[in-house]
Amino acid sequence: MAKFIQLHLLTSYPPANLNRDDLGRPKTAIMGGVQRLRVSSQSLKRAWRTSGFFKTGPLSSHAGVRTKEMGTRIQQRLIEGGVSEDDAAAWAGRIAGVFGKLKKNSIEIEQLAHFSPEEQKAVQDLADRLIQAGRAPAEDELKLLEKNHTAVDIALFGRMLAANPFFNTEAAAQVAHAVSVHEAAVEDDFFTAVDDLNEGVEDVGAAHMGELEFGAGLFYLYVCIDGDLLKKNLEQKPELAPMAVRALTEAAAKTAPTGKQNSFASRAYASYIMAEKGDQQPRSLVVSFLKPVGGTDYLAESIEHLEATCGRMDAAYGPCADERKVMNVFSGQGALEGILNFVEGF
Repeated sequence: MAKFIQLHLLTSYPPANLNRDDLGRPKTAIMGGVQRLRVSSQSLKRAWRTSGFFKTGPLSSHAGVRTKEMGTRIQQRLIEGGVSEDDAAAWAGRIAGVFGKLKKNSIEIEQLAHFSPEEQKAVQDLADRLIQAGRAPAEDELKLLEKNHTAVDIALFGRMLAANPFFNTEAAAQVAHAVSVHEAAVEDDFFTAVDDLNEGVEDVGAAHMGELEFGAGLFYLYVCIDGDLLKKNLEQKPELAPMAVRALTEAAAKTAPTGKQNSFASRAYASYIMAEKGDQQPRSLVVSFLKPVGGTDYLAESIEHLEATCGRMDAAYGPCADERKVMNVFSGQGALEGILNFVEGF
């Protein structure tokens, strides 16, 4: 059994604004002395864990939910069950407070908490018991946190509970920020909107004018999964580990962040995937693109650079993986199903 699974993907996005900064512009990074477009790992992970690959099918009952609003949901459930508003607020605050410090004069917790399916059920069951008994929760009933759970998204991407660090989960998957393999500019799109009922008799101007930023690029993405840690995180249901790796790989290949999708329809599948398995210390191949790709065929040049760097790493350090599997859409090499079966069998 291989300890590490590594994924290297090349995905081309047309004009898009998948992941915005605080000014609404596509995120960027300086690499190799030039500006690159960037999609943060946080944006990618959210897109993946909320996709159908985790929210439907066999993993749907093993997906967590990340929220600050569990206290509000509990309060509403108690009120609907006939508990007074004051009691519902007090009881919900005590329950939500188990998962994090509450905001001042609120039942909302200060930081996002990731609730496993087991914890969600425990919270709901406790609320129902309180409704039936018409009483506040007892202290021993507030032991709602679970160290051992079956939430595959928490097992992969981890969670931190500042108030209860014993129940933290170390992430089994490490996700790099995706960066364009070439120099890229952030461009401006000036647009207007027309009023359908304006017949242009008196006012022939636009009803609205606006501007938004976009960028287009071919992105390199690196993902590393610690198979041993994933199995440890899911030790209550170890059969979920291969399914989680398969779902993560398929999501990474097919799922884009949702930013400005209605404006750009920037849906894209990976054009190239190299998957690796082995016990060797993991390494990214991003150095392949330290010198920005040029020319007119970015994809072919990027694949050439990526595979050449992989070979040079093997020559310098010895084999950096025991096994590799490649899918190249444009050369007809391999298929996604083969990649998925390869990583699932770690």
